[in-house]
Amino acid sequence: MATAIAINTVEAKLREASDKNAARRLRTTGMIPAVLYGAKKDPRAIAVDPKQILKILHSASGHNTIFDVTVEGEQSKAMLVDWQYEPLKGALLHVDLKRIAMDQKMRLSVPVHIQGEAKGTKLEGGLLDLVLREVHIECLPSDIPSHITVDVTELGQGEAIRIADLPQNASVKYLDEPDATIVHITYVKEEVAAPVEGVVAAAEPEVIKKGKTEVAAVPEAKETKKK
Repeated sequence: MATAIAINTVEAKLREASDKNAARRLRTTGMIPAVLYGAKKDPRAIAVDPKQILKILHSASGHNTIFDVTVEGEQSKAMLVDWQYEPLKGALLHVDLKRIAMDQKMRLSVPVHIQGEAKGTKLEGGLLDLVLREVHIECLPSDIPSHITVDVTELGQGEAIRIADLPQNASVKYLDEPDATIVHITYVKEEVAAPVEGVVAAAEPEVIKKGKTEVAAVPEAKETKKK
């Protein structure tokens, strides 16, 4: 499990809490509004460079990345907890940053990465079904993995990998139920209409044609001549 360590530094500037018009004016300067809170300190309204935030979001560890944020010479460890995009152009509009206490455990979710090609799909014709795309964990900030790797190479049809099957790590505690299925191989069923015993197929309904009813012709009786 690769750890989501601090790989970036975000340089922030203080700003006054403002309305939407002020936020628009700020964005025209190339900065976006943000809020920094947590670690039992007062929240601060700040402005950040969206390019630095996007670099974090697009990194291997994504929003679970721990980074340094500097505000007027004061530096803190932080994580991204919320962000908003402009719906049409996809530009960042606003972000929330949370200060992180490196000596306190935290709960979060990390993505599942599948490794290998399951024999149940390669050799047996089954289908791989990823049930849990994220798992919930508890650990210190320095031990946060960027993802959980699940090797499915030996997974056959009808078999599954569950939370209890994951490699145990003293630094990471899994919070999902131990029997929760992460991934399994399902059977490919062929739909064949088999006859059911004791059931007689219903006769097709008789089609009644419009018009005159046809009557079978009766041969006329021959007239007997009297002698």
